[in-house]
Order: sequence, then structure tokens, then C-alpha cells
Amino acid sequence: MTEVKREVFGHMPQEEGGGMVEKFVLKSDSLQVEILSLGCIIAALETKSRDGEFSDVVLGFDTLEGYTRKHPFFGAVVGRVANRIAKGRFTLDGKEYQLFLNNGPNSLHGGAKGFDKVLWSPQVLPNGVCFFRLSPDGEEGYPGDLKVWVTYTLSGGELAINYRAQTNKTTPISLTNHAYFNLAGQGSRDIYDHEISIEADSYLPVDDTKIPTGEVAAVQGTGFDLRQPVELGKHLQKFHLDGFDHNFCLQQAQARRLVARARHPPTGRAMEVHTTQPGIQFYTGNNLDGSLKGKGAVTYPKHSAFCLETQNWPDAINKPHFPSALLRPGEEYNHTTWLSFSAA
Repeated sequence: MTEVKREVFGHMPQEEGGGMVEKFVLKSDSLQVEILSLGCIIAALETKSRDGEFSDVVLGFDTLEGYTRKHPFFGAVVGRVANRIAKGRFTLDGKEYQLFLNNGPNSLHGGAKGFDKVLWSPQVLPNGVCFFRLSPDGEEGYPGDLKVWVTYTLSGGELAINYRAQTNKTTPISLTNHAYFNLAGQGSRDIYDHEISIEADSYLPVDDTKIPTGEVAAVQGTGFDLRQPVELGKHLQKFHLDGFDHNFCLQQAQARRLVARARHPPTGRAMEVHTTQPGIQFYTGNNLDGSLKGKGAVTYPKHSAFCLETQNWPDAINKPHFPSALLRPGEEYNHTTWLSFSAA
């Protein structure tokens, strides 16, 4: 059985339009998840170790104030288009669209005020919560009125996140959740003792602004071959990598499939990622620098968390040979990602 509780988390500042932010607590025997109506943010996720000890394994803040200030998308749903669009530009049906540039020369995670910074309308379900919002035509430069539903449901040790959307004009869309995980418990110093595997035969090399070059490269014989579990710290050293911030290309199937696994041997905690999406961005918190004070006043240094963001491939709107990121009127965008937690 899953218990669902709702409570007030805080109020948005007036300059942000005001409004009450609610927190939804989803609880099963083995997992407790806290989700905010601001940005559909996963604010906490507590899971057991092999000794039965619960720890919160996602980075974030204790109060609303942390989330209303600048932060690296902790726990949030990002959109309309997750990841980067080169020069914030794309052409659709002969018309050029220019987006806000918020990541060097590129547009990242929806722009200046993406889905992570807005209030969503919640509806409580027997085993979870469904958030809805209408992203109006022209919001952040994107075409079309886009209706979006994000549904979190909890069943035992598994959290499912379903994304649905409908539009009245053709628009690019790619939605993901940007939770930062550390299976040793949030606030732990690094993720070097984690074992990671990703079921991908290829990945996307990027230029120095993190935009895919267009090449779909084989992982075989490179530091990007994560098909067998690697201990992250040793692997980064071996291949002289500063960290990962890359899209791994998944088998193209609409069905649910296992795409990644993270394990923390000292506590026995493990997390599996299953999805219907065509890509997964593996990010090792390279830009965390210890300047943010998170939950319990801990700081988050570089490599103190990882993200496994299921999504479409970055800059797909400008790369015709990538999986299409377009949603047309009369169609429905519908993807699900499942996060399964266990301990052994």
C-alpha cells in the first residue's frame, strides 16, 4: 500500500507571482518520496540500506527559499526541451525560433523560466500525484499551447514518472526529471565508490559547449563503455575523464526496458532505471562546487552526486538523423521512467 499525504511547503515570493507551494509525501514500506508542486521537484527520496537504515539519497534544500534561488535544477522536471539546443535556435515549418540563451551560447532545460520554476496544479491519486500545467503559446519562445501532465506513482520500491503532453501547434518537446542522486546519502562527499552501468552501445560526442557534434559514436574500447559495471572513481582516473555529461543512445523501442543501474556497495543500496525514452544523459555533478548549502546545511562539492536523465537526444531539433523531438497537433507525447530501489 502507498500512503499519500499533502501539506503546505511555503509560499512563492510576490515577485515570482506568489502562490502556495504544496509538498506531497508518498510512502511505501521501502521508499518515501517528497514531491513539490513547484517544478514537480523531488525534494527527498528515502530508501533503505542492507541494514534497513533509511537515508535521503537526493540533493536539495530544506526550505522553499533554496528552490526559488538559483540552483542546478535539483530534483525538477525540466522542459519544454530538456538539455541543450545549439544557439537556442531552430526552424520549424519555415519559421525560425530564437530561445533565451542561458548556458553560454546555448539554451538549456527550457530557458530562463522553464518548467522547473513554475507552479503546477496537483491532483492526488490513490498511489501518487498528478501535476498539470498549460504552457502558453510563445512561452520561452516555443510555439503552441502545450498541455502537460506529470504523474508520480509509488509502488513498493519503485517510483514511476509518466510524462504526457498535447499541443495545438507543432513544437519540440523532451521532458525529464533532473534529480541528483548519492546512494550513500545526500551530503556524502563524492560518488567515486558507486558502481554504474548503462545499457548503451553508442553515445554522442560533444563540442566544447556540450552540443552533440552529430556523430553517433560506438562506446566499444572507450571510457564511455559502461555496459559492464564500473567503479566510478577508478574509471574516471583510468580514462583521464573529468566526469560525464553525455547522452547515451538507448535501444530504440517504445517498450519499458532496463537502461541503467547504480549501486553503492558499502550500503548495499541500488537503483535501476527503466524507461521508454530514446536517450539517457549521464551527468556526474561536474559543475557542483561546494557553494550551495543543501539539506542539513551540508555543501555539495564536485562529483557529490550523479544524474541519470532519461530524455530525447540533445539538440535533436537541429539534427534530422537524431530521434524526432517534434510533437504535432492530434498526437500525444507519452513517456514513462521507472526508478527501482533495492538493497542487498
